[in-house]
Amino acid sequence: MQADPAPGSLTAPLPLSFPFTRSLGPVLGTFLTGLRERVVLGIRTPAGRVLVPPTEYDPDTGADLHDLVEVAPTGTVTTWAWNPAPRPGQPLAHPFAWVLVRLDGADTALLHALDAPGPHAVRTGQRVRIRWAAERTGAITDIACFTPDPAPPASPRPPTPHPGTFPDPVTTLTAPARLDYTHTPGRAQSRHLAALARHELTGERCPACAKVLVPPRGACPTCGVATTDVVPVGPRGTVTTFCIVNIKAKDLAIDVPYVYAHILLDGADLPLHGRIDGIPHDQVRMGLRVEAVWTPGTRHPAHYRPTGEPDAPYTAYEEHL
Repeated sequence: MQADPAPGSLTAPLPLSFPFTRSLGPVLGTFLTGLRERVVLGIRTPAGRVLVPPTEYDPDTGADLHDLVEVAPTGTVTTWAWNPAPRPGQPLAHPFAWVLVRLDGADTALLHALDAPGPHAVRTGQRVRIRWAAERTGAITDIACFTPDPAPPASPRPPTPHPGTFPDPVTTLTAPARLDYTHTPGRAQSRHLAALARHELTGERCPACAKVLVPPRGACPTCGVATTDVVPVGPRGTVTTFCIVNIKAKDLAIDVPYVYAHILLDGADLPLHGRIDGIPHDQVRMGLRVEAVWTPGTRHPAHYRPTGEPDAPYTAYEEHL
């Protein structure tokens, strides 16, 4: 059980998201294009099994698979679990059942949501039907969910061969991955954040080894001793190492290329991470002297810029690479 933070502690939402974009290939791309067109495709193995969703390789032999077939939009629940409290981004906003559905003509089951009034209305062996999304883009969400199918089962219909050709085929997929946390920084980081709000940079000194840690962690990672002595550092420092970024990040209003560097602030014994601006990217170098630049109303330095001082000698930062 997670303990509640102490009264007066800082807390903040901490969403971690990574929208992963991948190419699909001919099998998965055709499957998702078919969903956009309200067609469910499977793939037949040399042994005659029909896999839905289709795979590029036979799970039994590893052979390449190419024989696409169309299966029915109806099927049978093979197993299920009730979801009483859906999370944001799940198929339905109200309670629903997660179900594995073996579509008619398929030999494997597809995981999706079943829209049902309660767990009493779900059972293994239940007949269900696809409810298609009103707007379809070529993703598994083109199946909005399954719904109970009151019609009696029709005569088994074998899967029919499909050429796998559609206009404007889907070739890539962006899969959003997200975790939502509530972060409590603790005493040391809370003091550091309070100082940043005043546009001050601080660290904490280890009472055992006397190193000044930035940002403070509450304990020395080397000695394991609690730190309580707050020490002002910076706002100037030295670039120890750096990298040139050539790939533009989503929603980041910074033109590429740009430079991120490890910066050893004056008075600190641990470099921190910051962006370098005010100098061409190909002129950033180890030993470059920089200073923090703040934007009004922000809690962190917007970037670091050259101070115009002579470069620091290598011996000044060689132990901090």
